[in-house]
Parts: sequence; C-alpha cells; structure tokens
Amino acid sequence: MEKMKLTLLYSDLKSDIDIIEKELETALNSSSHLINDASLHLLQAGGKRIRPVFVLMCAKFGQYNIDQIKNIAVPLELIHMASLVHDDVIDDSDLRRGRHTVKAQWNNRVAMYTGDFIFARALEYVTSIENSKVHQILAKTMVEICNGEVIQIEDKFRGQQNLKDYFRRIKRKTALLIESSCELGAVVGGLDDKTVRHLKRFGYFVGMSYQIVDDILDFTATDKELGKPAGSDLLQGNITLPILLLKDHPTIQRFVDKASNGEVSEADRLEMLKVVRNSDAIKQAITLSNQYLRKALKEVDALPNHPMKKKLRDVALFIGKRKF
Repeated sequence: MEKMKLTLLYSDLKSDIDIIEKELETALNSSSHLINDASLHLLQAGGKRIRPVFVLMCAKFGQYNIDQIKNIAVPLELIHMASLVHDDVIDDSDLRRGRHTVKAQWNNRVAMYTGDFIFARALEYVTSIENSKVHQILAKTMVEICNGEVIQIEDKFRGQQNLKDYFRRIKRKTALLIESSCELGAVVGGLDDKTVRHLKRFGYFVGMSYQIVDDILDFTATDKELGKPAGSDLLQGNITLPILLLKDHPTIQRFVDKASNGEVSEADRLEMLKVVRNSDAIKQAITLSNQYLRKALKEVDALPNHPMKKKLRDVALFIGKRKF
C-alpha cells in the first residue's frame, strides 16, 4: 500500500520508470545462468526505485532526454542493489522484502560474485556518458559507500557510540547515494551550478531523513510489514538512532550483550521491542528526521519555478512520514 501511494506521486513519470525497469532486467542478464538467476531474484523482490526516480525528477528541471538520463538512473539503482546483496552477506540476513536473500537462496560465494557482477554492470552503463564530472561523482560515491560499509562493520555491537558516529555512518550508508542521484540527474540534465547544488543538498537531507525513518520502522513496524523480524538491525549488531537514545537502559544493554554472543531468544526480542516502542526514543528520532526533512524542503523552495518542485516536495514529505 505504501509503495502504491508513492508511485501515485510520480505517476506522470510511469512510462520512463517502465523504461528504467526494463533496462534493469537487461543489465542483469548474464551468460552465467547462476548469476542471472540470482540477480533477477533480487530485482523481482521489488523496491521503491527511489534513486532512479530522483534522477528523473531532477533532470526534468533541465534538458530531459530519457535515452541519456537512463544511463545514469540505471547504474545508480544497480549500485544500490549490489550493496544490498553484499550487506546481506555481511549481516548474515536470510530475508529482505519478505523473500530469501541471495545468500540464503544460494550461498555467500554466489552472493558476493552476484554483487560484484551488478557493480560491474553499473560501471558498464556509465561509460556511455562522456561528461567526466559524472564519472568523478559516481566514483567518489562508490568509494564512500565502501568506506561506510567498513565503518558499519567496525561499529557492530560497539556500545560507546555517539550521534556523530551514527550520522556519519548513515550519510555513507544511504544519504550519499540519494544525494548523488539528485546531483547526477541535474548534471546530466545540463542545469546551472547553483541549481545542481540545491538539488544535491536536497538529496542529502532527504537521504538522512529516509535512513532515520528506516531505523525507526525497524522497531515500530510489524514483521510482516518489514518482510523480516522487527529489530533485525540490532540483532545484527547495528546500533541505530533509537538504540543510541536508549543505550543506558538496562534492558537494552542486556539485549546488546546477548545479541553480541548470539544468545537472543524470541522472548528477548519481544521484550526489547516493547521497551523501544514505549520509550521517548521514537519521538526523539522522529524529531531529528523532521529536522532533516525541513532542510530538504528549504532547498526545494530555493529551486527555479517548475512543475517538478511540487513533486519533489510531495515525495520528500512521503519519505519522511511513511509507515513502512
């Protein structure tokens, strides 16, 4: 239902999004039946396609040509998909979007090579764009994403974290790729430097809000809505914002200790969820998400007059207020 509501917000882009979807299927076609099956398994699990949508929306402010724009929209989604495959190996996750992950359906080795293949396909697509700035932005983004993944591994079950650590981590984990989607859509659309900067900053602020909401939903949504057990982030050792705000709570401390030793029972998980859901941490986290959302909307206000301004605002508000 939530995805359907989001799709309605940019229904006028449906024909171009359908083109992106077909291009993704083409990009994931491999001479290896195993990699082909594993890649399509992930694609068919669905997704909001937020990154390519932002590419299209931002490019609309300039010289919009779907045959050119798709060559940056597709690789950005491929990079996102590849990072998910690798994440599931690192986190030992069996479920994503209610379906078996690639590593669960096959094994870790297949998952790692599938992720590498998808990354390589992303790079292949971008070669059709001659603008060197596009390649520089994308390369820097990929480097920072990898740095962020390593930082997340280093931070697993580390109790002595602060908000600065968290914000630095989610910037690399999520915000940078959304920021780059907006920036690259603007660059490929031939927009002036000032407008590119506003769209880039919009993407960053929306990305930060998006990830904070994701981290909240990991505790407040149901297992069915999430397509995986609620509280999975903490089970895997990822200390997200609600837990940082509750790190001195004795129940949370005990849970983190048990989780780090692989000793968590279902009763423990349910008790932890009850503590988080009944705490002020959720409200505090929502407040922080809304602060980023307001900054994103301020960037939209600074953009040139264009019908797409309202679309950007509506999508940003949806992202910041979504329920799962």
